[in-house]
Amino acid sequence: MPAHVSTIRCGHHPATQPGGHRTGSGDGIDALGLPVMNTSDNLSEDHPIARWHRILRDRDMSGLNALLDEQAVFHSPVVHTPQVGKARVLGYLTAAAVVLATPSFRYVRQIVGPQDALLEFVTELEGVQVNGIDLIRWNEAGRIIDFKVMVRPLRAIQAVQHSMAEALQRMASGGAA
Repeated sequence: MPAHVSTIRCGHHPATQPGGHRTGSGDGIDALGLPVMNTSDNLSEDHPIARWHRILRDRDMSGLNALLDEQAVFHSPVVHTPQVGKARVLGYLTAAAVVLATPSFRYVRQIVGPQDALLEFVTELEGVQVNGIDLIRWNEAGRIIDFKVMVRPLRAIQAVQHSMAEALQRMASGGAA
């Protein structure tokens, strides 16, 4: 294993399982045939990725403010220009959490290095199967400085674009995402 990779895990995000319980057979495979992922393995409670998983699991975006650096950058799968600054990144990640973290949302693979991580996810949106990655980098203080989302296939990108535009519009109008 390369020296820069500290953990590799596969399976479900605990948000899709009430109380974070494992589902499926005893061999670590869920009802859909995917490996079950325990997102807390080898990560301290204050690790940026453990905190990110907790935010999604609890559906409590209030913890995101403390996790983001003031100069954080968000790279959208549908907006060409990077979104710079904590307030913008907070808005985009809040909308994305509402749009993408449907009951079918789960992380299926996670690769965590010393200051970056790749989290592969699957979900269903508007009847379309979405497969994507969150590529996250944090600084020495444990604050996220860069968050890139990539999505496939094309129909999924179109569904994400449509749903995100609606969520961001609701937020801009003063409503919840």
